[in-house]
Amino acid sequence: MAKKDDDWKAEAKKLKDQVKRLRKTIEDRVLPALGETVEAGVDAVIDAVATGAEAVSARVKQPSPVSPLAPQDGFPALPVIDGVEFAAVEAGVRYKNRTDVMLVRLAPGTAIAGAFTRSATRAACVLDCEAKLAGKPASEEGAAIVVNSGNANAFTGKAGQESVDAVTDAVARALSIPSSRVFSSSTGVIGEPLPHGRITAKLGDLRTALDAGGIELAARAIMTTDTFPKGASAEIKGDGGPIRIAGIAKGSGMIAPDMATMLVYIFTDARISSANLQKMVSRQVDASFNAITVDSDTSTSDALIVAATGKSPAAEIADMRSAPAKAFEKALGVVMLDLAKQVVRDGEGATKFVEVRVTGAADASDAHRVAMAIANSPLVKTAIAGEDPNWGRIVMAVGKSGAKADRDTLSIRLGDLLLAEKGWRSPDYSEEEAAAYMKRDELVISVDLGLGKGARTVWTCDLTHRYIDINADYRS
Repeated sequence: MAKKDDDWKAEAKKLKDQVKRLRKTIEDRVLPALGETVEAGVDAVIDAVATGAEAVSARVKQPSPVSPLAPQDGFPALPVIDGVEFAAVEAGVRYKNRTDVMLVRLAPGTAIAGAFTRSATRAACVLDCEAKLAGKPASEEGAAIVVNSGNANAFTGKAGQESVDAVTDAVARALSIPSSRVFSSSTGVIGEPLPHGRITAKLGDLRTALDAGGIELAARAIMTTDTFPKGASAEIKGDGGPIRIAGIAKGSGMIAPDMATMLVYIFTDARISSANLQKMVSRQVDASFNAITVDSDTSTSDALIVAATGKSPAAEIADMRSAPAKAFEKALGVVMLDLAKQVVRDGEGATKFVEVRVTGAADASDAHRVAMAIANSPLVKTAIAGEDPNWGRIVMAVGKSGAKADRDTLSIRLGDLLLAEKGWRSPDYSEEEAAAYMKRDELVISVDLGLGKGARTVWTCDLTHRYIDINADYRS
């Protein structure tokens, strides 16, 4: 029977410690009495044992099993977006035998919009992207996106921006575009200098490998603790032809609203200005990427970048009140929400996908507070993991949220099961039925505050011991 990850981990650490003790003993007691030839042989033995230790350690780095909540059909077939090319390579940014850098080349005339984490400790690449979008670089030029996994290049001082400049300038030279049109992202460990030379050394390979059909490989290259690549698409009928949208995302842990706690790249062939595209992106963020949470932690590095190449035969989307504009924005929102939900489904250690619906709040802001208080509560999330219909924890979360609430107007449901209302447990409540419902992979928790018309829906997952296993030695 195969050993568990923890068994391999313990074996690797034990073997490494033995190698260290052996080396010290030989250096202190044996080598002084030996000749150079014998000494060389001993060194060879030590190196061989050390290599074995590293091999055992490397085995621990095998990918985690795919989330049980992953889409059953795997990565979807995404449409090719005219004006977009992808490439991905292994650069050894942090780990070996892992594709960890992806490059996207965008056609001249591509409009760019984005949204980014509002963390006070934003990574250098996030600050750089924000500055470039604020500068409104001329869209008649080509553009590019370069992303690495394994290192977040966050909290790395001035060296962080120097690494961003080194990478984006090198991409600009390789693709003959302005550096102001090169957007970079980094994801992984915080606080360690980015070995940007490993990335720039691979730009020749990346440029050669650029392929309009390479979006799945790009999705895999940006994964960190993800267990599956994430993709979504949509198509609408524009004025004069179809408009296509395709997006990819990464995200599994350190997921909480404040845009968007993940990396997301969405591409479309729509003809639309950067300003109008930005308005749509900003409007759709709150109902998608800001409506999910895995662990309540907001990342330093996360970005949503949307690129519109203008290559569709459909007419330009200029009037935001027009039917094509409304259809396009709706489709964009669908893709964004699809990707957001996939992130929750890949939550670190997740076994349950949970929708939290709050209605009847005094206003939308209060509805959001209540929904997120429930979705982020460790007590609620662990009860879900244990399949325990402990609705008292939901009551607790509502009470701590800071939103207006009244015991006597509050009602709580699991799916269609009424658990509590009018300040008391429902007389029809059945513990057996509630416990049976909790065994499902997908759950709906509904709370009506009975105070107004405010409503909000958010999505989360349960909190299992696997989350601790993943994050207890994330850097190793």
